[in-house]
Amino acid sequence: MWLREELLKAVWHAFTALDLDHRGKVSKSQLKVLSYNLCTVMKIPHDPVTFEEHFKDNNEGPLSNEGYMPYLNRYILDKVCEDFDVIEFYRMCWTLCYKKNIHIQRLIISDNSAFKVWCIFNFLSEDKYPLIIVIEEVEYLLRKLSEAMGMGWSEERFSDYKLNWNTKNCLTVWGLIELVGLIYFSKGVERQTLSMGINEVFSELILDILKQGYMIKKGHKRKNWTERWFVLRPTSLSYYICEDLTEKKGDIILDQSCCVESLVDKDGRKNLFIIKCADKSFEISASDKKKKQEWIQAIQTCIQLLRLGLLSPHREARLRRRELRQKQQVEEEDLAERMKSLQAANENKQRELEDMRLKMEEAAAKATLEELRRKKTRSDLQDRYRLDLEREKMMRQQMEEQVAQKSSELEQYLQRVRELEEMYHRLEEALEDERQTKQDEEDMRKLQARLLEEEAAKRAELEQIFLQQQRALSQTEAEKEELRAERLAKERDLDAATQQLERLERERQGAVEQYQEMSRKLERAANKTKTWKDKVAQHEGLVRLIQPGHKGPPRITNWGPASFTDVELELRKKSWQESKNQGAQGQ
Repeated sequence: MWLREELLKAVWHAFTALDLDHRGKVSKSQLKVLSYNLCTVMKIPHDPVTFEEHFKDNNEGPLSNEGYMPYLNRYILDKVCEDFDVIEFYRMCWTLCYKKNIHIQRLIISDNSAFKVWCIFNFLSEDKYPLIIVIEEVEYLLRKLSEAMGMGWSEERFSDYKLNWNTKNCLTVWGLIELVGLIYFSKGVERQTLSMGINEVFSELILDILKQGYMIKKGHKRKNWTERWFVLRPTSLSYYICEDLTEKKGDIILDQSCCVESLVDKDGRKNLFIIKCADKSFEISASDKKKKQEWIQAIQTCIQLLRLGLLSPHREARLRRRELRQKQQVEEEDLAERMKSLQAANENKQRELEDMRLKMEEAAAKATLEELRRKKTRSDLQDRYRLDLEREKMMRQQMEEQVAQKSSELEQYLQRVRELEEMYHRLEEALEDERQTKQDEEDMRKLQARLLEEEAAKRAELEQIFLQQQRALSQTEAEKEELRAERLAKERDLDAATQQLERLERERQGAVEQYQEMSRKLERAANKTKTWKDKVAQHEGLVRLIQPGHKGPPRITNWGPASFTDVELELRKKSWQESKNQGAQGQ
């Protein structure tokens, strides 16, 4: 689904291109033409009467962006459906604005590649106007572009570029196009290679193509295997005749009920996996084990996002990057406040030291005056004067010692602040480890629940086969000879089901062991977090975090979570064994 904020960004570029005087106003006739083109591209009926009624008070003079925005939201964007071609919509807005802002002749990329960079800018830019892209998103785009072209990332070159950055850590769309299209970051790269790299990043970020490639698919009617070009999107897996995407053969719609599983090699096919949907299943063969695992992981990620009701992976990653930048900004502001407070405290200490130095100078001046006065006194007071001078020297030494002590206390205080900040960072790392461990525990719990459901289904099938065997044994002796062959076949099915049940029990035991290992990791992470919290509390005396208590695994039986007690389970096993023995004796 196309978000309204992304559509508004493209319309903003078109409106800005029509604003020739850069006053935020466009003539009414131009807005009428723009509205008609938007309705045509988005497949919305255009109503010129509604346009005239909305702007009836603005018949004279140009219209501002504030006046056009309510009409755009109410009569165009509120009526948008998802069946229009969004690339055609972007292309129309791009046509209105690019010729007035860039010169393609200066760049090494084509008009089509510049258009794709423009679309990527709208996806990565901040949700505020005028539209800009921050330095972190520029680095993210350049890294993905380097990976798509098969080039190594040059950290030194980008660091030099950031040092020469003179636009307050942000770029406009035209600055980004020139940055990608100039030779600075694409030195030694052919124009075709750069165009292919831009096209790959465009397909990934804008078209939501998460993965694509050739695989072999099994047909539903003739059961033949045919090579197809598969394209994975957040809600579907489409397959085409070839990679030019001109002839689509079908879609595999992904929803919350779908699942993907690995299959063993059969019919001469290797690297098999199956996609199970509500109405049918699809068997697919990958080229190698690595490709098979990558496709399974990518499809499972899409299904997991659908179950959680989240957006596509790239939109979720963009939101996480924005949240991280906001968090870092808040932390930087807090650190600046702490540094200001420390600087203020340091200035107070400096003032105190300066006052003490002035007092020492005054005391020294007083001592000099006293010394001159004592020289003019009588000779019998010389001894007393000498004692007073020694006393003054002792006082001066004590004051110097106090100054040295205050300086040492200030240095210890600054060292303690640095240690406290380091402990905060370690505490954050411990909390992140604990969160990751909880996530791994949740994944193992889901895997265990799925194994238990399969085990319960197999056990129900086993009980049904056993009941059918008992009913067959209760018939007459004459029918027993005729049905003996059928009973033997059912016993073989029962043995096969019993072996499969034992295999499921072993798999469940392995899942329980993995779950216990994850529980031990969680306890170690909790102990590590508690240790750092105790250290922070000892140094600062302010942090008092409450840790959650240990939560043991729920009680689980082979018939489902908490279905029977241990006593009931043993009684059922004993009753089943007695019935089996009686049937064997009757034969």
